[in-house]
Amino acid sequence: MDTQALWLTLKLATVTTVLLLCIAVPLSWWLAFGQARWKIAIEAIATLPLILPPTVLGFYLLVLMGPRTSFGRLYIHLTGHPLAFSFSGLVIGSMIYSLPFAVQPVTTGFSGIGKELLDAGRLLGASWLRILFQVLLPLSKRSLFSAAVLCFAHTIGEFGVVLMIGGDIPGATRTLSIAIYDQVQDFRYADANRTAFVLLAITLAALIAAYSLRKQARSG
Repeated sequence: MDTQALWLTLKLATVTTVLLLCIAVPLSWWLAFGQARWKIAIEAIATLPLILPPTVLGFYLLVLMGPRTSFGRLYIHLTGHPLAFSFSGLVIGSMIYSLPFAVQPVTTGFSGIGKELLDAGRLLGASWLRILFQVLLPLSKRSLFSAAVLCFAHTIGEFGVVLMIGGDIPGATRTLSIAIYDQVQDFRYADANRTAFVLLAITLAALIAAYSLRKQARSG
C-alpha cells in the first residue's frame, strides 16, 4: 500500500472540497437568484467538466499552466517554478474538474428556498451577507453536505486530469488512482487490488453518507 499516495489523495480531496465550497456558494446564489441574460451560459460552463473528457480538460489546463501562456509565465516569474506538475496545479485542476458536483447541489438547495424569505430579510434591513449566513446556508445545509461529499468522492477517484497536469511524482503528485495504474503496469496485481479496495471503500462510504442524508431530507 502506497501510504504517500493515500495521504496525498486525502489532502487533495480535502483542500479541493473546501475551496470549491467557497466558490460554489456565491456562484450558486447568483445562479439561483440572478436575473442576467447570460446566466445560462455560465451555468453551461460550470457543468461542462461533467461531460468533457478528462484528458481534454487536462490538456488545456496543462497548456494554460505551461510557459507558453501569459498566466503560466507570470506564475513562474512569481514563484520560480511552473504550476504544472505540482500539488497546487493538482488542486486547480481538481477544482475545475469537480466544479459541477459542488455547484449543482448547492444551486438546487438555494432554488428550493422561497424568494419571499430573501425579500423579507431585505425589508427588515438585513444585509445580503447576513441573509446568506442566517437564512440560505442553514436552510441548505443538506445540499451543502451533499456537495462536499460528492466533491470529495469525485476528487478521490480522479485519474485523467491528475495524470495530465501532475504526472507521476512520488510524494508530490502521485495519487491513489495513479498508484493503481503504476502497480498494474508493473504486474503487481495484488498491490493494485489492495489499493483499489481502499479507494473503493473511501468512495463508497462517502456516497452512502450522501444518499443517507438525501433520504433523511425526503422523509423529514
